[in-house]
Amino acid sequence: MAKIFEEESRTFSEYLLVPNLTTEKNTPDQVDLSAPIAKYKKGQEESRLKINIPMVSAVMQAVSDDGMAIALARCGGLSFIFQSQSIESQCAMIRRVKKYKAGIVESDSNLSPEDTLEKVIELHERTGHGTAAVTEDGTAEGKLLGLVTTRDYRVSRLSLDTKVKEFMTPIEKLVTAPEGTSLKEANDIIWDNKINQLPIVNSEGRLVGLVFRKDYEFHKANPYELLDSEKKLIVGAGINTRDYQERIPALLEAGADVLCLDSSDGFSVWQERALKWCKENYPDAIIGAGNVVDAEGFKFLADCGADFIKIGIGGGSICITREQKGIGCGQAGDRLLHSSLL
Repeated sequence: MAKIFEEESRTFSEYLLVPNLTTEKNTPDQVDLSAPIAKYKKGQEESRLKINIPMVSAVMQAVSDDGMAIALARCGGLSFIFQSQSIESQCAMIRRVKKYKAGIVESDSNLSPEDTLEKVIELHERTGHGTAAVTEDGTAEGKLLGLVTTRDYRVSRLSLDTKVKEFMTPIEKLVTAPEGTSLKEANDIIWDNKINQLPIVNSEGRLVGLVFRKDYEFHKANPYELLDSEKKLIVGAGINTRDYQERIPALLEAGADVLCLDSSDGFSVWQERALKWCKENYPDAIIGAGNVVDAEGFKFLADCGADFIKIGIGGGSICITREQKGIGCGQAGDRLLHSSLL
């Protein structure tokens, strides 16, 4: 049943912010845009999780994969990797995000010594990366034999069928570091040896990953990166109300920092069951719920134990929840993330 509001409606253009006194502290570098994600008792404790910029990405397959999670966290925001995939696939994305800032980037440009220059060029065009690892079996975890960078070859001087082993920089001429090297130690090695990348290898000589000089420079230029206590990027994961008993423990084991029940309509007994199960079995986990559009739905999920609640059900060519379920929403925008400040 429709509800008629008696008061006048207003638009944003009808409001004006009234300024206060400007002091020496009112400069852009003093602005703090951080926002709490997990509920907390204001004035008594700190939120268990904050983001450095108030921006999150929707739990959608077309939006939030590991690439988005890395990009957003490096700017200070938070991404929830979509759950409409297998548990194994979602966990693999979580691990890639957590591994990224650990100082070790998993190599996605790999060659075997028997590959040709033609393969090198094709790989470079496909990935955009100028460095490729040469391993015994051509995989990211194989025994490291060398590296190929754009400085190792000139297309005008080599035949396309020239094998990688003939022009790569062999491992004997590379500076490497053992598995377990910290990010600070790796960056010191890079700067001391004036190199652009540092391969990390285990005791068997297998490639663990790479540390790049450009990542250090990016961090210096982006001080708002959202990092955990181990200097790894913080990442969230979406969950549903069907396989949460299997998905939640797997995601937490993979390193997910925060979980979010994602549904077109979160005001349901199914989200209640999932929230209570999670709180009973993983009391330290940060888990949110949603989406809801009114105070009643908000209070329901808060009472069920949600650490934060997503508010807003938008309309558009992709999101047709309003049309399908007849749900109204009094605010513009879709899937706005609000903290439950209790």
